Amino acid sequence: ERKEGNADGKTLIEALDAILPPSRPTEKPLRLPLQDVYKIGGIGTVPVGRVETGVLKPGCLVVFAPANITTEVKSVEMHHEALTEAVPGDNVGFNVKNVSVKELRRGYVAGDSKASPPRGAADFTAQVIVLNHPGQIANGYTPVLDCHTAHIACKFAEIKEKVDRRSGKTTEECPKFIKSGDAAIVNLV
Repeated sequence: ERKEGNADGKTLIEALDAILPPSRPTEKPLRLPLQDVYKIGGIGTVPVGRVETGVLKPGCLVVFAPANITTEVKSVEMHHEALTEAVPGDNVGFNVKNVSVKELRRGYVAGDSKASPPRGAADFTAQVIVLNHPGQIANGYTPVLDCHTAHIACKFAEIKEKVDRRSGKTTEECPKFIKSGDAAIVNLV
């Protein structure tokens, strides 16, 4: 009972309890961006990261992109406990066979070597929105991109088209430049 009158509806606790947990994309191919790689005495090389999609299990063969290194997963651990499998959302460390710490680095992506393995890309096309940038951006501009745990410089090879931010419809083909507030389809290398 309040001064303003009666309130109806759910309480905060009821509303929170009614939220369903998000579905974990376990059916998709394994993707695990590496956050770090450790060398642990008596164990060996232990890459660490969060499973984004798929399932990681001991015994499975993983490939690390873009280095294209394939190895077997010996064990998977989360919070110092061995797991029979790691699912999306799990932050895990996993022991790999015959791979040195120097061969792996933050930003690499682990995936199943047999089922849709991850691969490095020489170039890619992206929809870019310029939020706040002084001046104009033309072909040749080289920003540093953060994609999962990777942190890498990529060059604007070709600004293909300017698009409307809301509808996605093309507003200008092959623009000479883009500026703050613009959205564009860009080929990056």
